[in-house]
Amino acid sequence: MADTPRRSLFLGVLPWPERQAVARALRTETLGGLVLLVAALVALVWANSPLSHVYEEVRGFHFGVSELGLDLSVQHWTADGLLAVFFLVAGIELKRELVVGELRTPATAALPVVAALCGMAVPAAVYVTAVAFRDGDLVGWAVPMATDIAFALAVLAVISTHLPTALRAFLLTLAVVDDLGAILVIALFYTSDLNLPALAGAMAGLAVFYLLQRLRVTGWWWYVPLGAVIWALMYNGGIHATVAGVAMGLILRTRRDEGEKSSPGERTGHLLHPFSATVAVPLFALFAAGIGVSPTGLGEVFTRPEALGVVLGLVLGKTLGIFIGTYLAARFTRAQLNPNLAWADVLALAALGGIGFTVSLLIGDLAFSGSALGEEVKAAVLVGSVLAALLATVLLRRRNRVYRRLYEEENADADHDGIPDIYQRKTTDDAVP
Repeated sequence: MADTPRRSLFLGVLPWPERQAVARALRTETLGGLVLLVAALVALVWANSPLSHVYEEVRGFHFGVSELGLDLSVQHWTADGLLAVFFLVAGIELKRELVVGELRTPATAALPVVAALCGMAVPAAVYVTAVAFRDGDLVGWAVPMATDIAFALAVLAVISTHLPTALRAFLLTLAVVDDLGAILVIALFYTSDLNLPALAGAMAGLAVFYLLQRLRVTGWWWYVPLGAVIWALMYNGGIHATVAGVAMGLILRTRRDEGEKSSPGERTGHLLHPFSATVAVPLFALFAAGIGVSPTGLGEVFTRPEALGVVLGLVLGKTLGIFIGTYLAARFTRAQLNPNLAWADVLALAALGGIGFTVSLLIGDLAFSGSALGEEVKAAVLVGSVLAALLATVLLRRRNRVYRRLYEEENADADHDGIPDIYQRKTTDDAVP
């Protein structure tokens, strides 16, 4: 009689090296999320204060080198320049996931990839349905597709839930795949007129970047000037400059050579991740989230089809898309949910995915650039993200007693050696030493 195929465990205890890597990333993202939350609040208060004209003057102030096509406003520099650093870090994280993380094999990649893809497709479909039903503008279909991991982790920090590491890691992996989807959408659907010579120069620069990595050339003095040139050429080529960031992140080597303490990807991520999380993204939010708030304006969020489509896409589309995608992927891959958790926990995690602040604002700027709808769509992103955060808070707090017990079990260290006891005893399939 043939043995019954062994079912893989979904959301079990992470292997110790993977848990250490996830913990480092989550610490930085959580701190960055709190700074991001403060920056967004400052932007809203500033833009609705008697000093609102100062806010508009500051974010509209231009500087740069006009001869190189780089005379940009402060808001433009934060969106195209600083967010390129954010996407560089996202590219490094994606490369790590593909090489040594959850995406390294088809079996482990299936769940987060399917969940992320459904979490992008369903919100877009919800937006298109809501807008088409009321004869609105379809151009903003991609706005509710993104998940903001930093903002989601800030919500977790504020509500003080003891979410198990496996759930946080799954959310992080979802966001990494989500970031790749967002950058592909930006590159394919939100580009201006292409400048082929500049794009050819950017591709040549990326080829040199790759060659330097293959030859194991080290030294920031090679990569920083080359990266700046690639970014400028990509910007002038008509493709959003953040694409340059994710491309360089994917090229950086993440597997260590023999005798190497850390790979170039690890070193670069270690240096840039804190800057990205606590400076680059919050500054983008500071100059992107400042919109005038009034009862009339908030009312239009729920009456204008484009704004309503964004809100429904983030709150309903993102939640249902991630949950349904995860559930179906688990069924078809015969993955067994961790018996200590329930599908209600996955639903709560999916609701957190509806917080689409940073990249949603970026895509909203691109989709409705120069349109009167731009401010309404920004308001819709803020409202939708807040509603998704409130929904996730309600769902997570109901289960916080369970999370606290699991958190204490997976962090118990009776011998105080710095390694949780769960990794130092014979365990079942959900705990891999």
